[in-house]
Amino acid sequence: MTVSARELLDGIQAELGPHDDDNRLIPLITAGKAPLAVFAAIAAEEQRITSSDWRSFHAMAARADEPHASVFFGGLPPGERQANSMLDALVAAVGPDQGMELPRAGCQAYPAYVAWLAMHAEPSAAAAGIYSNFTAWSRYCKAVAEAMRTHYDFDDPACAFFDFFAADVSEIEQRALAAIQAGLDTGRLKPGEAHLYARLFQNYELMFWNTLADEFSA
Repeated sequence: MTVSARELLDGIQAELGPHDDDNRLIPLITAGKAPLAVFAAIAAEEQRITSSDWRSFHAMAARADEPHASVFFGGLPPGERQANSMLDALVAAVGPDQGMELPRAGCQAYPAYVAWLAMHAEPSAAAAGIYSNFTAWSRYCKAVAEAMRTHYDFDDPACAFFDFFAADVSEIEQRALAAIQAGLDTGRLKPGEAHLYARLFQNYELMFWNTLADEFSA
């Protein structure tokens, strides 16, 4: 019997969820122990990431020949562009990134992988991998936004990028489920590939945060 899209995502979350707390930067930020400079670094790295992902998602939408996958990926670029513009207020609040390695390879591995998927992956499997990371990413952003206000006295515009990604958007979930289900129904989505893409997404996501943790906890 073919697994459903929801069952596939639940299985991926069960596999990966225990590792979501391997993020070593979030505890530093939520405790108010990370220096202000970490926010300048996040802003600089995310400016590059959102610009890259904007292009990658457009490429995925163009390459997808299944309507639900095309709709899912086509709905992502506007959010990346909006999020990119929100980073201006954070940059204004904290100033430029003064890190020695600009950009940081450990942070930019994530968008490089998204670009690889845009060129090579079965779109419905890529949708499963990408969407599986949304829950952890949203949780991280919510924690950062709360800590920015509680410990660092940032105003709402400076926190807007994290507020944006912390919000629950049910429409994106429905589009992801439709794309994944279409891939399963046609046999084009191999569950093993979805698990692989999701695991690598988690690894690259954690690499982003832990690269900064290593730099700013020294």
